[in-house]
Amino acid sequence: MVEQQGKNAAIIVIGNEILSGKVQDINSSYLTRELRLLGVDVQRITVIPDQIDLIGEEIASARKKYDLIFTSGGVGPTHDDVTMEGIAKGVGRPLIHHPILDQLLKSFYPGALNPAQSKLADVPEGIELLHAEALRVPVLRFENIYIFPGIPDLLVKKFEAIKERFRETPFYLRRIFLIEEESLFADRLNETLRRYPALLLGSYPILHHPDYKVILTLESKDKAYLDEAAGILLTLLPTELVLKVE
Repeated sequence: MVEQQGKNAAIIVIGNEILSGKVQDINSSYLTRELRLLGVDVQRITVIPDQIDLIGEEIASARKKYDLIFTSGGVGPTHDDVTMEGIAKGVGRPLIHHPILDQLLKSFYPGALNPAQSKLADVPEGIELLHAEALRVPVLRFENIYIFPGIPDLLVKKFEAIKERFRETPFYLRRIFLIEEESLFADRLNETLRRYPALLLGSYPILHHPDYKVILTLESKDKAYLDEAAGILLTLLPTELVLKVE
């Protein structure tokens, strides 16, 4: 059987505007969905304020536990954009003024850089610049930490440019649509998991749909294992409960 364990990931969303409800976070849902398609298992999402100490604590903790870390937000030119300082604190490196980023910024802005513009080149020592043809400004990486802007359009553009580097063995998925409530077949799910303990099995009640009441999701990185488990579950379920299988 193919090993179920691939790379895992944590997403850290940074911004007072998210926690105050002024702005809705859509970046974490986008990253989670895209990483899942690439075979990466997102295991943690946190939302924290623009505070250097809190960012540092979250980074220091996450980098020890997860293969990949993605941050979103707090990388602009204003006073509350402190993600770089927080990451520097979390990894135990000083903040430096990066010469390549400085030259890149000077090519964008006429004349001398003002303090706000110059701030965009201040990054943790040891940062790596990930260039891509589609990007004017490279993605910034420190070891397993990938640093993205909070503006959704920019985040998507940057992630799309480098996403193939994260590709793993994919998750294969089956969905079973049932016309009765899950309490009627919970024992069948338990039996399936007893036989196939590595199966990722989810049961999701659906309210107010005219045709079905529950969607079962079965996932595995081993297609043959998934097909076998799905076949067994379908034999355990009463045929009249199953609306369709996808």
